[in-house]
Amino acid sequence: MSVGSSVVAIHIGEAESGPLTSFGSVRAVAGQGLEGDRNFFAGGAGSGKALTLVEEESVAGAGLPTGATRRQITVGGIGLNDLVGKRFRIGDVECFAVRLCEPCKHLESMTRPGLIEDLLHRAGINADILTDGTISVGDEVRLSEQEPAAGSASREQLV
Repeated sequence: MSVGSSVVAIHIGEAESGPLTSFGSVRAVAGQGLEGDRNFFAGGAGSGKALTLVEEESVAGAGLPTGATRRQITVGGIGLNDLVGKRFRIGDVECFAVRLCEPCKHLESMTRPGLIEDLLHRAGINADILTDGTISVGDEVRLSEQEPAAGSASREQLV
């Protein structure tokens, strides 16, 4: 699941509805999130609030520019929905995919009407960050060889 799977963009926003800034790399902190992001310190174990990811293919299919979904990490070449309930790595940073990150009315109000329907079940995932490290554009995204994180909720627990 790693061939051709990589980070294509990183977007961080300091405020909930504020502008996003594109970065070439960002520091990931276990249990907290991405440094400089609005959700830093919100990512307790099992919450899925530390990290959001979206597929480049979904963003393009919805007619949006990269970053418009307000997900922090845009990836290409991997089906993110398949990662839910599993450990995965972005470069050297280990993560756990907690649940789908469905589109909401707030996102639709910041983009265009009909976005919720267009991105339903394709708007990305919420994840926990399990190890500290740096995430960079171009980093490989791949399944981890380890079992699910202790204390992290499984897909069945969240449905």
